[in-house]
Amino acid sequence: MEWSIFWWPFGVTFTPRGLIVLIIILTALIWMLIDCTRRIFRDNNEKIFWIIIITLGSWIGSLVYFVLVKKYNPKGLIEQKTRKK
Repeated sequence: MEWSIFWWPFGVTFTPRGLIVLIIILTALIWMLIDCTRRIFRDNNEKIFWIIIITLGSWIGSLVYFVLVKKYNPKGLIEQKTRKK
């Protein structure tokens, strides 16, 4: 290990393992943002709320969105509307 890794707090990201983790996190963040913008919510305020949570929360925001929205309701409100008819 280099001495600079201990000096700079984010120096670990310049290791090969750190770059792989960074790519996975960025991929998940972009994937959740795209899903959020395409998903049909009850109103635009809810969509804006989730975009803010994902953007400001980084990987934690993406994980929360995935667990609360994408996992429990994979197709959005369209699926719920067709079941009620």
